[in-house]
Amino acid sequence: MPQLPHKVHELSVGQLSARSGAAVSALHFYESKGLISSTRTAGNQRRYTRDALRRVAFVRAAQRVGIPLAVIRDALAELPDERTPNRADWARLSEVWRGELDERISQLVELRDRLTDCIGCGCLSMERCALSNPYDNLGEQGPGARRLRVDRSAKDPEQESAAEGGSCAPGEDGAVCR
Repeated sequence: MPQLPHKVHELSVGQLSARSGAAVSALHFYESKGLISSTRTAGNQRRYTRDALRRVAFVRAAQRVGIPLAVIRDALAELPDERTPNRADWARLSEVWRGELDERISQLVELRDRLTDCIGCGCLSMERCALSNPYDNLGEQGPGARRLRVDRSAKDPEQESAAEGGSCAPGEDGAVCR
């Protein structure tokens, strides 16, 4: 990893990329999403302050554990602009996500533990499928497939319900979702 002289207070996008391990395109994307910021030189080149290295590391670590970029951006907005964030700043931000991560871990463990039943069942919609049809909710509607593909861009409230995990069944006027 290339070392920068301590007197260098601003980094080019190439230097930031080399030091952080993030691609230049990723840095541009992060900047467009408000996760990092830069100033421009007289020649219109981006320059990042040294604290951008820690911010990029924080963004990448948060992304690896599944934190959405909007949540990361909100957290970074709480950091001081006048100084490089310290360990206490990072600890405070990451503590907020601890409960959410614990819940995700719990869900993944449950998913892992039920995966064998789902694969063994083979149907993904019959009474034993713990992933696609927990508690046999679809069995109440009779035999046969009960799931329809739903256009997630649709604005229809019934379709939105299905896109959010509800179930759909054919009805007289099209799909009935709950």
